[in-house]
Order: sequence, then C-alpha cells, then structure tokens
Amino acid sequence: MMEERANLMHMMKLSIKVLLQSALSLGRSLDAEHAPLQQFFVVMEHCLKHGLKVKKSFIGQNKSFFGPLELVEKLCPEASDIATSVRNLPELKTAVGRGRAWLYLALMQKKLADYLKVLIDNKHLLSEFYEPEALMMEEEGMVIVGLLVGLNVLDANLCLKGEDLDSQVGVIDFSLYLKDVQDLDGGKEHERITDVLDQKNYVEELNRHLSCTVGDLQTKIDGLEKTNSKLQEELSAATDRICSLQEEQQQLREQNELIRERSEKSVEELEKELELQIGMKTEMEIAMKLLEKDTHEKQDTLVALRQQLEEVKAINLQMFHKAQNAESSLQQKNEAITSFEGKTNQVMSSMKQMEERLQHSERARQGAEERSHKLQQELGGRISALQRQLSQLHEQCSSLEKELKSEKEHRQALQRELQREKDTSSLLRTELQQVEGLKKELRELQDEKAELQKICEEQEQALQEMGLHLSQSKLKMEDIKEVNQALKGHAWLKDDEATHCRQCEKEFSISRRKHHCRNCGHIFCNTCSSNELALPSYPKPVRVCDGCHTLLLQRCSSTAS
Repeated sequence: MMEERANLMHMMKLSIKVLLQSALSLGRSLDAEHAPLQQFFVVMEHCLKHGLKVKKSFIGQNKSFFGPLELVEKLCPEASDIATSVRNLPELKTAVGRGRAWLYLALMQKKLADYLKVLIDNKHLLSEFYEPEALMMEEEGMVIVGLLVGLNVLDANLCLKGEDLDSQVGVIDFSLYLKDVQDLDGGKEHERITDVLDQKNYVEELNRHLSCTVGDLQTKIDGLEKTNSKLQEELSAATDRICSLQEEQQQLREQNELIRERSEKSVEELEKELELQIGMKTEMEIAMKLLEKDTHEKQDTLVALRQQLEEVKAINLQMFHKAQNAESSLQQKNEAITSFEGKTNQVMSSMKQMEERLQHSERARQGAEERSHKLQQELGGRISALQRQLSQLHEQCSSLEKELKSEKEHRQALQRELQREKDTSSLLRTELQQVEGLKKELRELQDEKAELQKICEEQEQALQEMGLHLSQSKLKMEDIKEVNQALKGHAWLKDDEATHCRQCEKEFSISRRKHHCRNCGHIFCNTCSSNELALPSYPKPVRVCDGCHTLLLQRCSSTAS
C-alpha cells in the first residue's frame, strides 16, 4: 500500500506538470479532447479508488468513488449545485459516470482542491468508505490537494452532453510522461499574452479569497453578537471552564512527557541498532517499520497538540471579553447607587419640612386655647358669641387634627419608603461586595491567563525541539536505508573463497595478508585497501578499497555542490 501511494503521488505530480505546461502553450483554455487533461482525470480516478472498501449488495459487489464525493454536499453547501446537476443528467446510469462528471464540474468551477480538502479534514467520515492505509486517509492526500491548487489557473470548457462517461476505460498512458516536453518559443506578443493571463487569473484568485474571507468575517461577527448576549449567563460557568482547562493542561503536560520519553527511547534504540551487526537484515527491516509508525503517531500527536493550543487561546479571548462586560456592569450599578442616594437625601429634606409644619400647627393651637381662656375671664357677658367662636375654633382644631393625621400618615409612608430605599441600598452594597469579589476573581483569572500563556510558549518551544528530534531521527532513518541498500547490493566474501587480490591479482601469503573492504565486501591486499573513510553503517572511519574510495569521494563532492 505504501508503494502504491508513492507511485500514485508521483504520477499525479507528473500529470499536473504536463497539463500546466501544455495549457501555457495553448493559452490556458482547455477542452475535453485535450490528451493531458484526459490523463489527469484518469490519474485522479485511480487516486480516489485507492483503498476503497467493497460494499456488498443483492446485485453483487460495488466499489465506486462517487460515495465519498457525495459527502462534500453535506460538508460544504456550495457543492450542492454540482451534486444536483450530476443527478439530473439522464445520460449517466452508473456511479462511476456520476463521479467523473462531478470531477469535470468541480474543475470547471476551480474548486476541486477546496472540496477535496474539506473531505480530508473530516477523516472520521471517510473511514466508512476507505481503508486505514488508503491514499485519502494518509498524508499523501494533503500533498495531492496542495498540488491541485495550481490548477485554479486553468480555464476548462468541458461539455458533458454526448459523452459516454459510464463506459470509459481509465488506463494511464505513460508515453506522455516518458517523452520530453518541448517548450514552444514564441515571440514577445506571446509572452505578453501569457503575462496578462497570469495577472487575470491572479486577480480572480484574489477576489475569490477575499469573498471567502468576507463571508467568514460576517459569520464571525454574527457569532460575536450572539456570544455578547450570553456573556452574563456564562460568567458562572467560567470557573468550571478554568478547572477543565487546568485539567487539560495537566493532560497536555503528561502527553508532552510521554512524547519526550518515547522520543528518547526511540533515539536510544536507533543508536543501539546502529551499533549492531550488519548481517541482521531482517531485524533492521522490522525496526524500520516500527520507527516509521512511531514518526506517524508523533506527527498526529503534534497536530492534536497544536489544535488544543489554539482552543486554549480562543478560550482566553472569551474570558477577556467577559471581564470587559463585567466592568461595564459595575459602572452601571455604581451610577444606580448614586441616583438612589440622591433620592434618599430628597426624602429626608421633605421629612424635615413636614416636622416644621407640625410644630407650627401645635403652636397655633396652644395660642388659640390661651386666647379662649382669656376671653372667658374678661368677657362674661359675651358667652354666646364666645361659644360660637369656640365652636368655630373646635372646627378649626378638628380640621387641624385631620391635617395632622394626614401628615402623620404621609410621614409613615415616607418612613416606609425610606426603609425600602435602605433595603435597596443594602442590597446594592452586597452586590458591590460581590462585584469586588468578581474583580478579584478577574485578577486571578488574568494571572492564570499569563501563566497559561507562559506554559503555551514553553509547549511551543518543546514542539520545536520535538521537530528537531524528528528531523534528526529522519536523517538517521535515511542513513539506515542507505546501509540496507548497501547490504542488499554487496555480499561479504569469505576468507576461503579469495586466494588473490581483486585489484592487483597478487597471491596472498604470510607477508601479504587479506583485508575486507567495508563498502563492497571484497578482499584486497594491504596496498590496495590502505584508505579509510566514515560510512553510514560505521560510527568511525573504516578500511575501504581504492575503487570504493574514489567513488565515495565523487559522491560527497556531488552532494556538497
């Protein structure tokens, strides 16, 4: 499966290269009869069919790549037009023909790379259609998506009507890639035309990316407005999220320690395997497979760690926005408290005025009683008039008493309002205390945020170190592959099989002893194998014959240049 993936990826690179070169020579407008374009679709079909699971039914076995392509309609609503148009074509009767028509339409829309990237990002859905070692489930799928981005420069005019897509035979024509593609040397006008077309396609790509970014920004703005409305409800849940973040942080630390231990163990195993004997071919191949699996797992864990770091950063931003909203609510509550204090002062002033009125009315009453007594003593003959006056005074007193009662009731109502305002002020004070507690919690959260940022930076540094370790392990893997190739190509001769030197052909004796060349494995005399070089399979310089010495020096000089 690994060799098939590598071969398909190389064929895809060659087909895209030939297609772009031929399109540049023809002016970038292609039709269905263009041979490199047909071969590109054949190679693309082989890539999509690699590792497909066979689905059994009553009719028989079915193995079509149109099933995973239908998932794009669910994941990306922009692709619904392609799916509906493919289903509405009456000429297509098989799933293979529908899949080929889908590829044609996606290429004409210049979104083939975007749709396949959406599929590869959702590998949990692709696992229903592909084997775990399929091309679309491995890293080669992302490489092919990156290569397909270059096809957005082309303008394809493909007509689906009248073409028999169901019965086409998808066979790769290798003759197109074995021949050298000759570049057509045109004049200055042709170069100007190609430059103008490059600029046109570049502007179109920029407009498409800008429209995508504008849509993403609008969706983000809508999401931020919704989150702002829910921030007050999420303040209580912030502490729980912080605890979960701390637990995730501990898990990340444990995973980092496990990854470090695994990397150290793998490096130690590699050093031990380098010191082992060269003749253990089977053990070396098994170690190679194990190391490749470990590297894939480490790369997956690195990707997961980066995703978790991005999530932590997003949560920190949400906490910062919540803190700003809490401060704004504190300011509003402080303003309400000041307004309530003004109202209480007004009520107190009105109470004082009412008390002054009561005192004045009592003085007037006392003065009236004193006057009545004096009049009774001085004017005995005017009793009837005085009685009348007394009745009037009694009426005035009753009216004054009624006013006093009303004023007392008003005073009691004011006292009740005062008590209510005192209760509201106490509640506001408690809320202020709670707000101060929230401020303290916000400060603690900011401190924890700074600590988390430091930890994130440390983890990024650890990731960089892990990348360096992985690059070193890959270099060691390449060295081991070179050793295996050297072992497969050359055999170690026994001492009994050689009686003469391989280079000078002189007979061996007690004075002319036998020496093995550590590169080719043949036996030479001391004069013909006096050179020493450092080989990938040996940590120190070893004996090498004259022929291997010159060849290795030439290789080193070519790689250095």
